[in-house]
Amino acid sequence: MTLLLQKDPTTTISESITSFYNDFIAQLPGIGIGILIVILGLLLGSWVGSFVKRKLAARTGDPLMSKFLGQAIKYVSVIIAVMLALEASGLGAIATGILTAAGASAVVLGFAFKDIGQNFIAGIIMAFSRPFDVDDTVQIDDNFGKVKALEFRYTKLKTFDGKDVYIPNSDVLTKPVTNFTEDGFFRWDFIIGIAYENNIEGAKETILKALRKEPNVIEDEEHENFVIEDELATSTVNLKVFFWVDTKDFRRIALITKGNVVRNVKEELEEAGYYMPADIQEIKLYGGETEFPVKINPKE
Repeated sequence: MTLLLQKDPTTTISESITSFYNDFIAQLPGIGIGILIVILGLLLGSWVGSFVKRKLAARTGDPLMSKFLGQAIKYVSVIIAVMLALEASGLGAIATGILTAAGASAVVLGFAFKDIGQNFIAGIIMAFSRPFDVDDTVQIDDNFGKVKALEFRYTKLKTFDGKDVYIPNSDVLTKPVTNFTEDGFFRWDFIIGIAYENNIEGAKETILKALRKEPNVIEDEEHENFVIEDELATSTVNLKVFFWVDTKDFRRIALITKGNVVRNVKEELEEAGYYMPADIQEIKLYGGETEFPVKINPKE
């Protein structure tokens, strides 16, 4: 007859706790080293990222690229530090499992987070090659404003009415981008009408004289201001005025300059004796009517 002896459950639990405690005590030095590696990795990554950011900003004058690369170095350093800490703590199997799981799930995650991946890759490309710098005035799709930041997933624009717009980097990379301040110049235009009996060449000279009186209007060999005959309208000969302005402060100074130019042109033409009539309405009588009764109220 075989006699089966059963262990006391209390004894089994006690042995398990004791074994776990002994293993934990044995792991403490490794865990301590792992925590130290993580802390050093965080500090070193932050320091190296900030150092690279400052050096690149000073060397290239490009705050967007320097900030982007500084952040990338910081995050990569933290990831490496965590993996080394797991190895030092005796948890290398966990680190290997993380890498294996990341590789196995790369395809699934690629489909699940396709947009995030696209924006991240676009951000890396734009860190080295892009059509704008910080504080440039740009239009991306329907968004118009100043560039304020380039992050891993989006580009931040500050519109001139105070809105913060976050545009996915993939859109910035694939859609047309209009940069109003890359070379610092923009050409305004507007139309002004003079009477048919006025001298056209004289009016054009008067308008160019008014343009030269505005200090914020730019004129040199490359940027020429001019006036052309645009249209023979119902009651006026319309002249189109073209002039250049500085766009470093595009939304404010450029608009103020345009307003000053329109006012100066009007006043100069009036002082020179040019007439700017309103639209003339022609009334035709049909049928048997030969007269059109008009009543004029005398001025008091």
